[in-house]
Amino acid sequence: MATRYAALLRGINVSGHRKVPMAELRTVLAGLGLGDVQTYLQSGNAVFSSGSDDGEDVEDGEEALRVRLERAVEKHFGFPVDCVVREGTYLRAIADACPFPAAELEGKQLHVTFFSERVGPERFAALDQAAFLPEEFRIGDRALYLYAPEGLGRSKLAEALGRPALTKGIIGTTRNWNTVVKLVELTRD
Repeated sequence: MATRYAALLRGINVSGHRKVPMAELRTVLAGLGLGDVQTYLQSGNAVFSSGSDDGEDVEDGEEALRVRLERAVEKHFGFPVDCVVREGTYLRAIADACPFPAAELEGKQLHVTFFSERVGPERFAALDQAAFLPEEFRIGDRALYLYAPEGLGRSKLAEALGRPALTKGIIGTTRNWNTVVKLVELTRD
């Protein structure tokens, strides 16, 4: 039985730049031999099936798929795009571990940044969280949860978290809570 994954492409289809039409992305993914390919919204969310239940390590599977996908996207569209690939069970665990009351919030108030690797609290230790209240963040498993009551576009904390000094050496891509919930749904086996 194949495993369901989500691919989160970073920084595409923003203000008319780095255009990646979702129909073409589906074709690229299918061309890699991935099955049951679907996309969600225009912001670079794709889900697909790959592999079999052969005991393959999930981390290796995610990384191998990320590399294949990044190469294929660059070859097809002519520019590099960073991707984060995560298994559906991981996405469910991220949703279940949310430290904020997701059911009580609007989707635009809660966001998850998915990182290419684990990050520890020391990466963000210099950031004075109290200075940004009522905005807050918590670190999860290769993810950061952000509560921004006025939305991401007005969030001073999101801006601070995105500073190059804090994100150096890692890939991060952010999705609002509605998108996270939809990706969980789309990756269910």
